[in-house]
Amino acid sequence: MSAPSILWFRRDLRLDDHPALAAAAADGPVVPVFVLDPALADAGARVDALHACLRSLSDAMDGALVVRSGDPAVEIPRLVSETGATAVHVTGDFAPYGRRRDKRVAAALDVPLVSTGTPYAVPPGAVLNGKDQPYQVFSAYCRAWRERGWPSPVDAVDVSWVRDVAGVDVPETPLSLSPEAALERWHEFLDDSLSAYSSDRDRPDVDGTSRMSIALKFGLVHPRTLLADLGRRARSDHARKLGDELCWREFYADVLFHHPRSAWHDLRDALAGMEYADPASPEVAPLVEAWREGRTGFPIVDAGMRQLREEGWMHNRVRMITASFLVKDLHVWWPLGARHFLDLLYDGDIASNNHGWQWVAGTGTDAAPYFRVFNPTTQGRKFDPQGDYVRRYVPELRHISGAAVHEPGDQRGDYPEPIVDHAVERRVALERYQAARST
Repeated sequence: MSAPSILWFRRDLRLDDHPALAAAAADGPVVPVFVLDPALADAGARVDALHACLRSLSDAMDGALVVRSGDPAVEIPRLVSETGATAVHVTGDFAPYGRRRDKRVAAALDVPLVSTGTPYAVPPGAVLNGKDQPYQVFSAYCRAWRERGWPSPVDAVDVSWVRDVAGVDVPETPLSLSPEAALERWHEFLDDSLSAYSSDRDRPDVDGTSRMSIALKFGLVHPRTLLADLGRRARSDHARKLGDELCWREFYADVLFHHPRSAWHDLRDALAGMEYADPASPEVAPLVEAWREGRTGFPIVDAGMRQLREEGWMHNRVRMITASFLVKDLHVWWPLGARHFLDLLYDGDIASNNHGWQWVAGTGTDAAPYFRVFNPTTQGRKFDPQGDYVRRYVPELRHISGAAVHEPGDQRGDYPEPIVDHAVERRVALERYQAARST
């Protein structure tokens, strides 16, 4: 038998439409491996989702997947030595930590580290303007992204897996995630919900979104697979709108690629002088805790925060509402909220999550102005018009019918009073914004 190569899985936990797998299989037998990296062990709920994806991947290759635990710069060279592999194949990783890790692994290897494909339809850094500079706003980026285009899905390949290589067991998890289930959900969405996507995508009370974010996070499905399906519905405005939403994911990855510091710092310095509340202070800490636990007294905010805790997911419109409440009603700098979301979201992606928070905070590229302050009551009435979403997650208010649930008044019973006066805090936010802009 010819010498094997190694396929090191990371954010590509599937066997279909997998360019790096095709490249590895072209070399001969393949040793499939995933390394449980201690540097990512504190990834919150995403760890459970990862373990579910790894169990599915292992089942798909009849147990051939080798799972190792440790520093990849140690474990991958060790596996090369054990198996006599002539190359290590990977899907490119463009996040700040992934880029640093891959440089360390490449330096530790005495065989090539071969990168083929990316987790994106278009690689971060590949879409530039006429001056070979990255785009600063989404609309211009999206036009150029569509004009550039992306490759078609890769055909399945026959693989000869190398078996009986020692590894560790994947931890148990209550979750069940797989490429098959993700694609089944996707096709159901195309058949049943795409035709109303443009209007329903902002409605947390209806099942109007694709729910593909977890599958995309772990590479159970590649975005070009989804885009290929949407391309067959090219005349649909709904299909184009969903394509735009997939483009947001690519745009934020591109922003992080060019500006890795923006993961945890303001991308733009326009609000560098902003006055923020101290979340550890005796006055603010209880308010932040109420936000985390979903007991702010604002029904749409509390429904969203409880959905996050219960399901590891939150509707995107509600993500914006809850983020605005923390930043502009409680006046807390956005990284605290971004970290809380990453701790609880199964689909937590540092580029999309943290730059989404910056969009709300007014500190990111293509950002909503800081003076746009979401009124949680108005947002609730507009996007949850019958109150069904609130009643689903806030049982204290289920006795209130219709839109009245968004302003429970003297019907609130055990439900808490609002922890702040939104009108007052909106004025404070605008005053701080004006002060920061004038410095």
